[in-house]
Amino acid sequence: MTSPIIATGLARYFGSKDEPIKAVDGVDLEVKEGEIFGFLGPNGAGKSTTVRMLTTLLRPSAGQAFVAGYDIVKDADKVRRSIGVALQDAAIDPLMTGNELLELQAVLYGIPANQMKKRADELLERVGLTAAADRRVGTYSGGMRRRLDLALSLIHQPTVLFLDEPTTGLDPMSRLTLWEEVKRLNSEGTTVLLTTQYLEEADQLADRIAIIDHGKIVCEGTPRDLKAQVGAPTLLITVATHLSDTATQVLKEFGDMRPTAEGTLGVGLNAGVEAVTDVVRRLDEAGIRVQHLELNEPSLDDVFAEATGYRLEGAKQ
Repeated sequence: MTSPIIATGLARYFGSKDEPIKAVDGVDLEVKEGEIFGFLGPNGAGKSTTVRMLTTLLRPSAGQAFVAGYDIVKDADKVRRSIGVALQDAAIDPLMTGNELLELQAVLYGIPANQMKKRADELLERVGLTAAADRRVGTYSGGMRRRLDLALSLIHQPTVLFLDEPTTGLDPMSRLTLWEEVKRLNSEGTTVLLTTQYLEEADQLADRIAIIDHGKIVCEGTPRDLKAQVGAPTLLITVATHLSDTATQVLKEFGDMRPTAEGTLGVGLNAGVEAVTDVVRRLDEAGIRVQHLELNEPSLDDVFAEATGYRLEGAKQ
């Protein structure tokens, strides 16, 4: 078994046996050694539940998975010792300092005392928290806490790292800082499974992505290949509300309609960029005044829309 994460038919149900809620419904997944794998989907799609199963925090209702070569049910303790985990809702004691938390984490993983201080200092430096090492975590900003959480997950030098929506709620600068650290970790050989609801994050970081919706994986591949499958660029227009139906009929002459935000119409231009002039001319002939026009090359948002039938909330963040 060469891949550090392999899941087959992984499922997790909640509620009664008669009417179970299928949070994760038969996920097949393989994350290859040394890659960043993006797990993309909206809130409630099953991303975090899948991660909690793979990290042994939830027992699967069905299916099987191996992480770092160990069965997540039969060898749960060995899995935990082989992985690093930074969860979205991780609880960090606000009364302890960064140094104290790292040293406590080192003790829990059985790291010898003579290595503990050196390892903690190295991690604080690499996540940019050396100056705040002796401050109580309650005084840290949101970005500082997420970077400390990342350092805590790395104390035992895991070969597989799980990051569950690591940049949710962070400002743009903190988000970029965390992205750079994830890239650096990966360049040093760490395999990363990253869950996110941000399309840009998946596009920037992931070697491959899987899109999950309602507990099922609906498409998988490299960002480039998935965008290429969408093919045609998307033309977005805004017209007066009472003209939407007429405009839709005109747009359908040039390609398939695509899911868009409310108040906007979108069409995949089968003839490419060159068709924009013809579209505008036809709309004008139909007596439709265009209030706004925008042409977008295929994006992960288009991939998501093609696979699920709707746009991902927060796609532009």
